[in-house]
Amino acid sequence: MSANLNLSISLTLEEAMEWSKSLDVLLADPCGLAAFRAFLKSEFSEENIDFWLVCEDYKKTKSSAKLDSKAQHIYTEFIKSDAPKQVNIDGNTRDLVSKSILRPTSACFEVAQRIIFSLMETDSYPRFLKSDAYLNLINKAQGSNNNR
Repeated sequence: MSANLNLSISLTLEEAMEWSKSLDVLLADPCGLAAFRAFLKSEFSEENIDFWLVCEDYKKTKSSAKLDSKAQHIYTEFIKSDAPKQVNIDGNTRDLVSKSILRPTSACFEVAQRIIFSLMETDSYPRFLKSDAYLNLINKAQGSNNNR
């Protein structure tokens, strides 16, 4: 199943090429993030980017009451052994997270988030860069550059 990404509307070739520099660069660009998420969805692994994004949001949370409810939600959604969008982390990390959310801090999910980022960086991201979806975006952007 190929992800058909129709994001080239305002995408320049330079912007699309920037994404190949690093996963950080890709995720920092809203179009890049959308393209990568669509790709992960086509591979049935969007839980990784969803988890990474909720962790980014979680780290910005200031209120301790909100930290607590968000931590519970993230744990239930992504970490618990029967979580609907369970991410692929080792048992030790899963245990570490379950203990740390008893007294939530902004760093509760740091280790798990690093593991998932690393997994995306070494696995999904290189596949994304070789995917038809990404190559089609580059070709479309190239085509619209040539038409200017």
